[in-house]
Amino acid sequence: MTLSDFTIDGHFFCADKPWRCTDVGTRVITAICLSEHPDEHSWFNGPPYAVSEIVFDEYAQEGCSIVMQEDDASSG
Repeated sequence: MTLSDFTIDGHFFCADKPWRCTDVGTRVITAICLSEHPDEHSWFNGPPYAVSEIVFDEYAQEGCSIVMQEDDASSG
């Protein structure tokens, strides 16, 4: 994915985990991992969020996709 593919509150996959974009900057995005604490839905309400926001730079964005990749689904 490229920076223009990300939208705030948009969902994407990286590795085998689902993520929600929380901010889009000029070169990076921040996101929260939705597979952390899956039973605690209130932790994903924000900002601020009860789970850590992770920064994805240009290189990390290349490994993201809108749909889960076949390789990711079979690696778990």
